[in-house]
Amino acid sequence: DIFPGDIGMTKKIVQTLVENGPVKLPSGSNLTARRFLQTGLALGGSPATFTRLHYLINSAFLDENDASPVFTRSFLKAMDSEHPFDDAPIYFLLHESIYADGPTNNCPTNWMAHRAYESLTQTPSEFDYKLTCTLNSDQRPTLFSGEMVFPWMADGDFAECSGIGMQSLANALAKKDDWGHLYDAPRMRAALDDSSKCRAAAAVYYDDLYVDFDASMKVTKGRGVAPLEKCKVWVTNEYQHSALRDDGAKIFAKLHGMATGKVRIPS
Repeated sequence: DIFPGDIGMTKKIVQTLVENGPVKLPSGSNLTARRFLQTGLALGGSPATFTRLHYLINSAFLDENDASPVFTRSFLKAMDSEHPFDDAPIYFLLHESIYADGPTNNCPTNWMAHRAYESLTQTPSEFDYKLTCTLNSDQRPTLFSGEMVFPWMADGDFAECSGIGMQSLANALAKKDDWGHLYDAPRMRAALDDSSKCRAAAAVYYDDLYVDFDASMKVTKGRGVAPLEKCKVWVTNEYQHSALRDDGAKIFAKLHGMATGKVRIPS
């Protein structure tokens, strides 16, 4: 709603990259349409990132009205540093492992996000950027991706994540089938039992881009089985994932008050 013109500019950037092919970035990485759309990863980090992305998108071309638009050097340099994966390749390698909960739940991960995308785009879909970038309608925007990794990131899109060694390691981790459980539910329940001195409170941000709301609530609901059933939960859409950076003192005070019984949330 704030930057409606960005829908068309995003389509133009994606269509240019789809039709003309990748553009080499200063680091040696390749700016592809799919890599550009990974810029959506930053949108949950802070409310300010929406404005920053707006200025990034609108700096893309020397002349956006040119029949053969050329990317600006400042845009290419910004895209080179927009993503964390070249500086922190372990983020690329191990991100999906956080969803592998023991040998029977999402194990092996086998590139879950990529498989989901391929399934969703087998037929014409709002998720197919090659399709939506050609549609002259703001009602059918080209969608950014969020916090997810893909096998093609090791195919040259990110120079530091590419090469035979990194490709082999990434694929081996995707096929790993002996991940341990993420947490010990009985021990967590025991730690918060009425006979224990431990108390807990947590904030769940309804619109959190990085942490699924239903997954958060699942560990707090379910009488007798949820590991954090005794944890007091404050659900709010006032903040995003960056809440502790944006208003940490206020949030900590509220959670501490909930845990100690001084703040009546839930009422």
